[in-house]
Amino acid sequence: MPYEPPTHTVERSLRATTGAKVIAGVDEVGRGAWAGPVTVCAAVTGLRRPPDGLTDSKLLTVRRRTELAEALRGWVTAYALGHASPEEIDDLGMTAALRLAAFRALETLPVRPDAVILDGKHDYLGTPWRVRTVIKGDRSCVAVAAASVIAKVQRDKMMAELGIDHADFGFADNAGYPSPVHKAALEERGPTPYHRLSWAYLDALPQWRHLKKVRSWAEGSVPEIEGQLGFDF
Repeated sequence: MPYEPPTHTVERSLRATTGAKVIAGVDEVGRGAWAGPVTVCAAVTGLRRPPDGLTDSKLLTVRRRTELAEALRGWVTAYALGHASPEEIDDLGMTAALRLAAFRALETLPVRPDAVILDGKHDYLGTPWRVRTVIKGDRSCVAVAAASVIAKVQRDKMMAELGIDHADFGFADNAGYPSPVHKAALEERGPTPYHRLSWAYLDALPQWRHLKKVRSWAEGSVPEIEGQLGFDF
């Protein structure tokens, strides 16, 4: 299916309206998974023409995404990855875990960005970063699309490695997301050390429900439920 290639329009706007010179595109992967970390990539690209075929990682085949990630690592001005573990997701909730992973990525960049283009509707970063949110930024913004591809390929590789000792769960194919193989393994064997134990899938597994982790919310806080998909057999 044809798609419009990403552009530098948002980055140019930020440069013109804020004076920002170094702008990072930020995207995440793993938000809705049942197992594994949530991974955030921050990529600085400048205004150069990107490699052909760059777009949202979800629109690419595995082969093309892997090839493109390799090209992007050498093409971007700089990039860095940050992760939040399943334990941190359980303890903090997804929004705070995303912020932690994004901070880790941004703080690891060799140069500090003057502004950040964040994929999506909600600013989970906040101060001290100057943030511009862009819905479907991973399709429309070059830096965010680059971050999307690099993050997806890196996390998929991590999940395949984590799955070596848990072959029945199919992490190499499903990357910790729901799938028939993943669901069957959970029902039979229960969660691995890499599973998020506060997720709602455990509610449908009576024999493993005692492992569910209940977070204690601070007064005035709102429980994070986004991405906590049910276990629908």
